[in-house]
Amino acid sequence: MKAIVITGPTATGKTHLAVALARRYGGEIISADSRQVYRRLDIGTGKDLQEYSEGGTTVPTHLLDIVEPDEEFHLFRYLQLAWQALEDVTARGKLPFLVGGTPLYLNAILDGYQLEGPPPDQARRQQLEKLNDSQLLQRLQELAPPELFARTDKTQRRRILRAVEMAEDLVSGRPAPVFPPGIDDYLILAPHYPRPIVHQRIAERLDARLAQGLVEEVQGLLEEGITPERLDWLGLEYRYVGKYLSGELTLPEMRDTLLAHIRQFCKRQDIWFRKMEREGKVIHWLPEGDFDQACALIESFLDGRNS
Repeated sequence: MKAIVITGPTATGKTHLAVALARRYGGEIISADSRQVYRRLDIGTGKDLQEYSEGGTTVPTHLLDIVEPDEEFHLFRYLQLAWQALEDVTARGKLPFLVGGTPLYLNAILDGYQLEGPPPDQARRQQLEKLNDSQLLQRLQELAPPELFARTDKTQRRRILRAVEMAEDLVSGRPAPVFPPGIDDYLILAPHYPRPIVHQRIAERLDARLAQGLVEEVQGLLEEGITPERLDWLGLEYRYVGKYLSGELTLPEMRDTLLAHIRQFCKRQDIWFRKMEREGKVIHWLPEGDFDQACALIESFLDGRNS
């Protein structure tokens, strides 16, 4: 299976480049973004939905707007849906473009992660959530093999919960899904800008999103019943706009605090990508998202002249 990967830090123009390339090569986009799966999280996650239909031909997309904001979305589910999309796109003779800045998702697909235990069960998780930490630990000790009990981080409730689920599955014999062993032929492209330019782009993009209605988007989520605690899980923009709406921050404080945290997030993304390179993945960094250079690399890749 061949695939083009378009990734890189936030605010570097991944979507714009990916859509242009997918349109050029008749490809379809499969999102590798952990937040764009959620419906009605449009401005804060930078879906830029209009990009996909500009220029006359709509570029098909997968894994955008597939779950509600109050639903849990985990790596198991991403892998299940992403592999379905990859196999579907490839079977129809189209070129898949994996696009996004969530390195965990990208690594899981490219390297063929095999996750331990079956996927989390939401109904069971809700029942387990009713137990306190002591009760969960007691259940874990009763059910888990010694090795699982020993390696579970017992200082984090979510780790204990997951370990209990895994122990219950071992007892019941519930099988774990087996995913494909990874993509055997891929090309990774990433727009690149000097750090000061990226910081400037982040600020300009944040101000544009505030002007486009980011605050109103978050207000709408609160009005439909999304809790402030859930906003924290939905990302930086939703967390800090939520704090502004609750009166914890003024508008200027919210904007400046959010800007600082997005820039820190960008730095963490850079660390992830350097780690990917150290592990042997070749990332072709495109100066300012150079479209012509990207096309030359894709054509060489499709002809089997590079990897």
